[in-house]
Amino acid sequence: MAEELSEQEYHDYWYGEDVATFGDRLAAARQYAGLEQTEFARRLGVKNATARGWEDDLNEPRANKLQMMAGLLNVSVGWLLTGEGEGITAAPGEEPGQASDLAVLLVEIRDIKSKMKSNLDQLARLEKKLRLAVNESAE
Repeated sequence: MAEELSEQEYHDYWYGEDVATFGDRLAAARQYAGLEQTEFARRLGVKNATARGWEDDLNEPRANKLQMMAGLLNVSVGWLLTGEGEGITAAPGEEPGQASDLAVLLVEIRDIKSKMKSNLDQLARLEKKLRLAVNESAE
């Protein structure tokens, strides 16, 4: 699907609300601004682990930090949250012709991450069932 997209359509697709997460957009905007995660966290007055949690979609920032990061990264709060509004125009260091190739890779990576998370959840449920069965048979 991503191979058929124009550069603008790719941008709208990858950073759109139906594909990218808040963390994806935050990480892309931070990289586009040329900030390392530690510098970004320092400027916001938070721990590096907090910024990492936001980018990994493990935590969500409070409204005041969200406003600060949008200003620091020169993007709109709406774009960070939904992918709509004023955001970044391309990935850092990306050549115009690279967009479709990179889009294919990014979509494939996202798919693998999703399957891995699902498999880990299933593994945890099975492990719990097995542990309970072993405990019951030991009694």
